[in-house]
Amino acid sequence: MIDTPEIVQFAGQPAACIRVTIPRAEIQQAMGAAITELMTAVTAQGISPAGPIFSHHLQMDPAIFDFEVGVPVDRQVASVGRVTAGQLPAGIIARAIYRGSYDGLGSAWGEFDDWLRVAGYMPAPNLWESYVAGPESSSDPSNWRTELNRPLIGQI
Repeated sequence: MIDTPEIVQFAGQPAACIRVTIPRAEIQQAMGAAITELMTAVTAQGISPAGPIFSHHLQMDPAIFDFEVGVPVDRQVASVGRVTAGQLPAGIIARAIYRGSYDGLGSAWGEFDDWLRVAGYMPAPNLWESYVAGPESSSDPSNWRTELNRPLIGQI
């Protein structure tokens, strides 16, 4: 279950990113490796994260994930290995908080998309999840929080 969504103006956010295109089944392995590589590169450049790790899905395909694993930063990162400078896009977005295990994210997105449809919003083809609190902060998944963000392109 998600908290009541809100519509916000998002200013955009510079980020350090790694783009990944993989079969859906490989998401857990790819995320772990990308997060380690990303944080190693950012730390080596003396940059501190300016927010939680995120995954920015660029296209939605049920079989293939085409996304960026990223971390917000307060200054531009230099490209190294797969790490490049990126940006979470500015604009009007719908945002909701999901509380629970990552296994429930698919259902949470379904609930969020239903809310958008009923409210008359037309989402853009991309979306992102920010992992506000997860296994690193609590062993109890009921304490985990994932911020769901969906850019909007208008109203129906």
